[in-house]
Amino acid sequence: MKTKHTLLLALCLLLSAALQAQNDTVKILAIGNSFADDGIEYLDEVARSAGKHIIVANTYIGGCSIERHLDNARHDRPAYRYRKNVDGQYSEERGTTLLEALKDEEWDYIVFQQVSSLAGQYSTYFPDLAELMDYVRAHATNPHVQYALQQTWAYAKNSTHPGFFRYGKDQQAMYDDVVFSYDQVAKRQHITIVIPTGTAIQNARSSSLGDTLCRDGYHLNLKYGRYTAACAWFETFFGESSIGIAYRPDGVTEQQAAIAQHAAHAAILCPTAVTDMSNY
Repeated sequence: MKTKHTLLLALCLLLSAALQAQNDTVKILAIGNSFADDGIEYLDEVARSAGKHIIVANTYIGGCSIERHLDNARHDRPAYRYRKNVDGQYSEERGTTLLEALKDEEWDYIVFQQVSSLAGQYSTYFPDLAELMDYVRAHATNPHVQYALQQTWAYAKNSTHPGFFRYGKDQQAMYDDVVFSYDQVAKRQHITIVIPTGTAIQNARSSSLGDTLCRDGYHLNLKYGRYTAACAWFETFFGESSIGIAYRPDGVTEQQAAIAQHAAHAAILCPTAVTDMSNY
């Protein structure tokens, strides 16, 4: 009888622990594109390194704009690669609709962003973003879900991306326009969370890393570029500093990791202006 009681107690404790872990899991969905992929690629490793449980997913179409996301929502198009990470285990489904992604989890946060080439063009966000957010609100299953924006980054100075011409092929001009646009969009849509990825990248560019944060002129470097972005996402959603996080991707040196962590932390403290990191 005592053995049965002990086994029952052990099962109850395991169930309680599992439920507690589930309740403590932060669930984030990005309605994005490749820039969202860059932002979240190392987020799970960073979070788990800090003892956090996370589910993060991206409704992925390369180069997808807010306008296109809205059109897909209106017509319930199965147009997405749905990439999802549950505590370090990735899965991917093709031919997913935005509605299916929204209903897959009770998301704590849903993140929007504009396609990078238009991110600094305030007029391109409306009216599409407002309608897209109305659609998401109508179908999100968590009544307490919060909405966020990912502030994207300026292109490398030598980028040949055709969208760079909108900013006179001037990195600082693009950064300023992107920061301004996201700030104004957040105010207009009453969004209180802006992930300052763009500022984190610009901060890191002022360090000894220089203008090496992109791998092709616009997507992030697969190592310390993406790691910088992940640190910015981590600090935004967990409210803890990334400085001193043990995890760093293979191929990232201690110095590069320290720069990435400090760049992200400085962006959280000052999200709309560059922090000089020339001493790093």
